[in-house]
This record gives sequence, C-alpha cells and structure tokens, in this order.
Amino acid sequence: MDQHTLSVRELQERDIDLIVNYWLESDPDHLLGMGVDLKKLPTRAGLSEMLLAQVNQTVEKKQSYCMIWEVDQQAIGHCNVNKIIFGEEAYMHLHLWHKHTRKKGIGHNLVKMTVPFFFKSLQLKKLYCEPYALNPAPNKTLEKTGFTFLKKHTTIPGTLNFEQEVNLWVLTAENVH
Repeated sequence: MDQHTLSVRELQERDIDLIVNYWLESDPDHLLGMGVDLKKLPTRAGLSEMLLAQVNQTVEKKQSYCMIWEVDQQAIGHCNVNKIIFGEEAYMHLHLWHKHTRKKGIGHNLVKMTVPFFFKSLQLKKLYCEPYALNPAPNKTLEKTGFTFLKKHTTIPGTLNFEQEVNLWVLTAENVH
C-alpha cells in the first residue's frame, strides 16, 4: 500500500450499504476468525436501520460512533466504538473489509489517525479494545499503536460474538499523540 493516501472520516448515510455488505457478505471464515457468531448476524434491514439511527444521532447520545477508513478516497473499512460512556470511555472495533487490504500494515496508520477523533468527539479518558485473542492482526496493531495490554479473559465481547478468550487493551487520553 506504498504511496497511497490514507484518510479517515465520520460515517455518512452513503456508507451504510458498504458496512452492511461487509457484515452480510464476508467470508464466514473471516467472520469466525474475528469471533463472530454467524447465527447472531442481524438482517440487512435491521443493520441498516441501526446505522442510520447512529448517523442521525447527536454525538453525546450515540450508542455507536463510526469512522470510515479510506485509501485514495475509496472506503476500505471502518472503525467504530460502542459501550460509550460520553466523557469517560468507549470500546473500539477495527474492520478492514477486503482480504487484499489486510496484513499490509495500513491498519496501524488508520488506527493512529482514528483514535484522536474518538477521544476529542466523545471527550474520552480511556479507549478500550477487546479483540479475539486468536486473531493476531488487531492485537499487533493495538500494541504497535501504543495501547497497553491489561489482561486476557473469557467473555462475550459484543452482541455479534460467541464466548471467547479476548485480550483487553487500553489507551488513555494522556497517551494520545
């Protein structure tokens, strides 16, 4: 991905189908590798409605806040937070939509560009990320980006996940550059 322009921006209504397609059309093995329980995937309409509601919600009331990742102004993924306690903390999720964009090292740069938006917009003190322990890519990205490893534990980290061992990482406002 050398000599390409990376950018991040807030989710817009025009992006909703891209995210819906990612969740509903991704290779099942990719989703399982992230710890997704395929039986918990929502319907196209349900996912679209949820995303549209978040686009139209004020930042202080968002239940999910999403940034679109771009390479040369083409959307290639998204990074969102949920479990938001405005002014305190949120939990981050990282998603590159296509196999050819993964494992190229761009995730690290996109996360570095995205994190300040979350801290500023949501007035966060702490940002957590809880990736599947068996998924090495996000764990490497978090470490490289300056997150601190807190612990490995078993939980159901999100509404779309099965019970799994996860690594809990944190980044504090003082460590955002």
